[in-house]
Amino acid sequence: MTVNTTLRDYLLSRRTVTAPFLAEPGPSPEQLTEMLTIACRVPDHGKLAPWRFVVYDGEARQHVGDRLLEIAKTKWPERDDEQLEIERKQFLPAPLTVGVISTAAPHFKIPEFEQLLAAGNVAFNLCHAANALGFGAHWVTRWFAYDPQAAAMLGAAEGERFVAFVHIGTPQTRLEERDRPDPAALTTYWHG
Repeated sequence: MTVNTTLRDYLLSRRTVTAPFLAEPGPSPEQLTEMLTIACRVPDHGKLAPWRFVVYDGEARQHVGDRLLEIAKTKWPERDDEQLEIERKQFLPAPLTVGVISTAAPHFKIPEFEQLLAAGNVAFNLCHAANALGFGAHWVTRWFAYDPQAAAMLGAAEGERFVAFVHIGTPQTRLEERDRPDPAALTTYWHG
């Protein structure tokens, strides 16, 4: 058996770079295409591809923020301008965000839950792909993934739902390691 030490070492050291620390340059169109291609290489029972992508880049990020601000004002009229301004900046400063949408639907053989898991795997593979091409990635959902009005504005159709917004850009900070769960404490062996 051959051990791919490069891949192993990456997986042992993978870290999320949060959106406030992602800046220009973002991926080129060719790099984004490669990332999305890598993202799609996930377990997919039935070959349904029960996901799709929505890309927010350039000035679209500002427009998304303006629309989120308007929705937030109606949802939370008690919030002050400073609190609302946070909503306007949700897709900033990262130069690119990819929304990953689950298109899971009833199927005679494949449970919707499995389809949803496939979309989640796509989101995580997208994070891996961004890292592999030298970028940082931050997977978030936030309130607008679950709010029907906001999700529709962001591109989700009836019956679809966002599983992730993956912010992608060039890391502006060096991350320190953090404590990780102990696998032994989370593992049992079944003995019947």
